[in-house]
Amino acid sequence: MDIETEQSGLNISVLASGSTGNITYVESDKMKILVDCGFSGKKAIELLHKIDRKPEDLDAILVTHEHSDHIKGVGILARKYNLDVYANEKTWQAMEPKLGKLKTEQKHHFSIDKTMTMGDIDISSFGVSHDAIDPQFYTFQKDNKRFVMLTDTGYVSDRMRDYVKNADAYLFESNHDLSMLRMGKYPWSLKQRIIGDKGHLSNEDGALALAEIVGDRTKRVYLGHLSRENNVKEIAYDTVEDILFRKDTGVNQTFKLFDTDPVEPCGLFTL
Repeated sequence: MDIETEQSGLNISVLASGSTGNITYVESDKMKILVDCGFSGKKAIELLHKIDRKPEDLDAILVTHEHSDHIKGVGILARKYNLDVYANEKTWQAMEPKLGKLKTEQKHHFSIDKTMTMGDIDISSFGVSHDAIDPQFYTFQKDNKRFVMLTDTGYVSDRMRDYVKNADAYLFESNHDLSMLRMGKYPWSLKQRIIGDKGHLSNEDGALALAEIVGDRTKRVYLGHLSRENNVKEIAYDTVEDILFRKDTGVNQTFKLFDTDPVEPCGLFTL
């Protein structure tokens, strides 16, 4: 795996993204942060090592919501490396029994629609529409460069769209291909959940939202949280690229489209 030369700024790697687990790494000169950890502690450490990073250098874990594909290894890593963990109050209530015992001083509240400065990074939270108790995602800003994470949402509201518009880079949901989902083996109730307003964005809906969000500052879009059962990378990429091309967004000209992987990290990139 190629790792781009790191520079001062925000260094980012989508360590893994998919329906089976999610974990993203964000670092600056002063902070090293994970967003979610939906894998075993052993797997999370392995992913960090693949981008030449050590878990003992981490400072914090930010949690988006309490589903297991986002929190499986949070408690393990936090205990082993004495990490601070941030989530909103309702998410804490839902996930705390699943994390195991943490010290009081490790547990921090990060409410929706708030901005916190951690070291030299300004981190803002915003709410999404998903079937968790109080799901939120994050934007990271340093030196006028901005990285947005937006997955696990059934739709993108006007408010969300305006909030995340024209960032430098995105991790954006492209969960399922509608035809694969409709023809697949999932029970009808689960299919309804996935396509509902509190489910996940399809390739088409994600692309249509992206077409209204990317701007002249945007340089990178990573397609994330692909379903293992109802999507494949090639279909997701081709669908999103085609819609963005037809919407005249400058896809793969002014900005590049990238895959993510459910078990392998993307190379570090710098904003």
